[in-house]
Amino acid sequence: MALERRIQNELKEMVNEPPPNCSCGPATENDIRNWKATIQGPDESPYAAGVFFLKINFPEQYPFLPPSIKFDTKIYHPNISTSGDICLDILKEKWSPAITISKVLLSVYSLLYDPNADDPLVPEIAHILKINKPKFEASAREWTNKYAM
Repeated sequence: MALERRIQNELKEMVNEPPPNCSCGPATENDIRNWKATIQGPDESPYAAGVFFLKINFPEQYPFLPPSIKFDTKIYHPNISTSGDICLDILKEKWSPAITISKVLLSVYSLLYDPNADDPLVPEIAHILKINKPKFEASAREWTNKYAM
């Protein structure tokens, strides 16, 4: 099956050339379409030293539809909801079959380093980021210490 072949190739890529500070693979031996991932919080960000867990589900139409990716670890971020949903254009309208899970994880890592307050999923957090960045960073650090350590 083409879907399984594509996912197996992406798994090999993750094993042979994992993106920096990221790892992932199948959650169980029997289900190639459901993965777990980890992302280490970027240095020089309020998420530094945190380890964030994510769930990845590859739909039947993958790679023509994007994977579903959700944070399992609570995080204080304008582009990540309390239920773990991620506001990232390459997981929505900018998705392309050429994008791999490795590239997606790098984009999520980049989003942790540089939140996008202009396209928020959580407007309240984006507002705090815009008007009081030190307060935003203190809250993000607090949540990281509480939930990702």
